[in-house]
Amino acid sequence: MQEFNNCLKHKVAYVAIGEFKPGHFAQAQTLYEKAVSSYTEGFKGAFLLQKTGTDKGIAMILWDNIEDMDNNQSELSKKIMAKMTPLFAAPPEIDFYEVSSEIQPPKTDKS
Repeated sequence: MQEFNNCLKHKVAYVAIGEFKPGHFAQAQTLYEKAVSSYTEGFKGAFLLQKTGTDKGIAMILWDNIEDMDNNQSELSKKIMAKMTPLFAAPPEIDFYEVSSEIQPPKTDKS
């Protein structure tokens, strides 16, 4: 029964949509990568998308659950976010989504 209950669990996606001050996307990207690399238990991956030719972007961080996200908020990640905050042109729009579908590419035997 436990295996069935595990199948019913869905990952959680933290999604932030925002825009950085002109010319600051690369600096924000470096900080984002540093913060994300410090995450451990429950962290399932991250994406940072940049709209071509702009300083607009979408950050998505996947977690097993909200509690894992909260537990990964270390002093390091808080310091990094404090450095990133003034780079935004306006506060980002932040929301949480349940991952309702996840499709992986087929595995191949290519070496």
